[in-house]
Amino acid sequence: MRISPAVALLGLAGLALPALAQQVTLSGLSNGRALLVIDGGAPRFLTPGQLHQGVRLLSAQGEVAVIEVNGQRQTLRVGDAPVSVGRGKTDAEAGPQRIVMTADAQGHFMPPGQINGREVQFMVDTGATLVILSESDARRINLAFDKGRKVKVSTANGAVAGYEVRLASIKVGEAMVYDVPGLVLPQAMPFVLLGNSFLTRFQMQRNNDQLTLERRY
Repeated sequence: MRISPAVALLGLAGLALPALAQQVTLSGLSNGRALLVIDGGAPRFLTPGQLHQGVRLLSAQGEVAVIEVNGQRQTLRVGDAPVSVGRGKTDAEAGPQRIVMTADAQGHFMPPGQINGREVQFMVDTGATLVILSESDARRINLAFDKGRKVKVSTANGAVAGYEVRLASIKVGEAMVYDVPGLVLPQAMPFVLLGNSFLTRFQMQRNNDQLTLERRY
């Protein structure tokens, strides 16, 4: 059978079309594994790093899992509606490239934001190596911090036991950053310290009372 050049070109174009978006639901989490439902199929447990039907699980903690499909990352929460994930942009390209903050009367930058989809109050701290939050804030956002690595931390009040954790996502303004190292400390704090494990993904420039963060990666 002879195929016309036009039909042949259409066939090749069809092969080059991007894959359709997939519907993914997080049904539950257990022992660091995520129970995912992909395109309405049977639920399947995945461990971090495992790939199934084009969906790779990156992390699973508390009530939140981060998945990746064709380079596009998405945060899922238990009980949320199915999320459509398809061919997409990289982590750095997925959101706005700039965050602009204005200092308060004390000269601090205090942006509201989210950790793992839960609201928190940040304070920018370029002297903090990690994003640091209190145990009370960690419990409020359902972060399973006690499953993290226990470490000794020196503070102004002496040495305390903290927990190193991986934060599935941090959102400030419209910018979203995934898989951010953090630290949970027992003492109460009125805000979450937005440290360098988040900030170093941006180029920072201060002009008087304005701080601009430009996305690096």
